[in-house]
Amino acid sequence: MTSSSDPTTTTSSPNEVSPWNIPNLITVLRLVMSFVVLILIDVGNAWILTTVIFVIAVSTDWLDGYLARKWNQITAIGRIMDPFVDKVIIGGTLIFLTSLPESGVNPWVTFIVIGREMFITGLRSVLEGHGIDFSAKWSGKLKMATQSVTLPFCLMSLSPEFAEWLGDDFSSFLLARNALLIATVAITLYSGLEYSYRGWVQLHQPTEET
Repeated sequence: MTSSSDPTTTTSSPNEVSPWNIPNLITVLRLVMSFVVLILIDVGNAWILTTVIFVIAVSTDWLDGYLARKWNQITAIGRIMDPFVDKVIIGGTLIFLTSLPESGVNPWVTFIVIGREMFITGLRSVLEGHGIDFSAKWSGKLKMATQSVTLPFCLMSLSPEFAEWLGDDFSSFLLARNALLIATVAITLYSGLEYSYRGWVQLHQPTEET
């Protein structure tokens, strides 16, 4: 749509922007890195490399969205893919680590994190189906940040080379990992409750009569 005050200023809708743009390619690259992380966890003998790739994948989460907004390249597929990749890298890593007790990830941690994601995704679909905005809030962003910090600790705790390098300090590292896991569960639960309450309020708000 062209602004009446400035004919040179245009704003593209998601349907008018080509999906083959740099922000979406970054998202696809993050998805590829996510699967590489899962393959490396399954192989189980390159924990430092696995951690490095994981950190790159999660730390660039902001980049695709930032560039899409800056370059006005927001697309419908990008809006779907970005949160999907977040769920693949976090949820997939948790599922694969659940079978490795030395990682510190137990089934309850995985169940709580994935259960929260499934419920809130369903709730968001219902609300947006009613035309209600249910965009991410600070608790959701804090949840993602905490999970992104915690999982590298879990991955590195599986590395014999890292344990040997830390020596006696490795026990302190494991304590820090366990504290982060507890914080992750707590923040994930809080975020789920906060989003659920906000969704319930928005669904039950009276419709204004015109």
